Amino acid sequence: MDPFHVIAPHLAALDQFMRDQALHFEPEIRDMAAYCLEASGKRLRPTLVFFSGWHGKEAVDDSLVRAAAVVEMVHLATLVHDDIMDRAELRRNRQTASRKYGPDAAVLLGDALFSQALHIASLFPTAEVCRLVSASTRRVCSGEIMQTLRRRDTNVSLADYRRMIDLKTAELFRTSCYLGAYLSAQAPGFAEAADRFGHHLGIAYQIYDDLVDFLGEEQQIGKTLGTDLATGKLTLPLMILLERIPETERTALLAALREGNTTSLASSQKRMHQLGIGAVVIQAIDDELAVALSALQPYAAIPAVQLLKELAALLKRQVTRLSAVNEGQR
Repeated sequence: MDPFHVIAPHLAALDQFMRDQALHFEPEIRDMAAYCLEASGKRLRPTLVFFSGWHGKEAVDDSLVRAAAVVEMVHLATLVHDDIMDRAELRRNRQTASRKYGPDAAVLLGDALFSQALHIASLFPTAEVCRLVSASTRRVCSGEIMQTLRRRDTNVSLADYRRMIDLKTAELFRTSCYLGAYLSAQAPGFAEAADRFGHHLGIAYQIYDDLVDFLGEEQQIGKTLGTDLATGKLTLPLMILLERIPETERTALLAALREGNTTSLASSQKRMHQLGIGAVVIQAIDDELAVALSALQPYAAIPAVQLLKELAALLKRQVTRLSAVNEGQR
């Protein structure tokens, strides 16, 4: 069974719903909103909603489509803001909103997207959706604030890093899984299991994304890479690298982080290859995926579980491809 084929009608309905949402924005910013809403990326969070709510039937569930639109719109808003702070010029192989419209307009555009997402959430017959999404939006923003305040801070601990990615990435993954299971009235306890799965999948995905920033190929990934070093973000790959290099190199790399010196990116990549940092980070990803999958074990008979497992396997394949590229460059 192709997991993406079975939810194709839901994804198509989501695309149409997202396009229609541009009409709800004021005419003066409608084109700007449409530019963001039509940016068709991986749709990971909506996919988590659809997979978690899967009952084995391809008939489109409108409540899942609307929930998927809410989480995707929140995610798009965070990307608009991220790209401003990262000074990124490329996202999904086209100009970022910040590059196209300027950072001042883009930050307000992100706010407008957040507001529309919460408006859609408020239209559900149950207040639970709005409660969950608004709390998750606050936590995602809190994680971004924490990361922003800790930029160029070279004293970030592993616990600090874990807390930031819990909030800024894993939070919306877990909410997506919970909403899908909750709205589709799956087996008792499954919504909580899906929540735990999404949480650890989100952590694994963010660690993978942090590794891609150093070991990926920009043309293949479709976004600006090297921004973590340029903006002074201390991520897991950098933390491990700092632990393994001599003191003189460590001092130089810390200085580059504080100064946002991108000229040290190439040398950092080289050292990561030489010291096998990629393999260590990939093991951390595998560990998170194992915990995620363990949460689903008691519900193996539910059709949604097989789809969620396929998504974890997809991330694992992406990690394997990145590992192969890394090995080839060593």
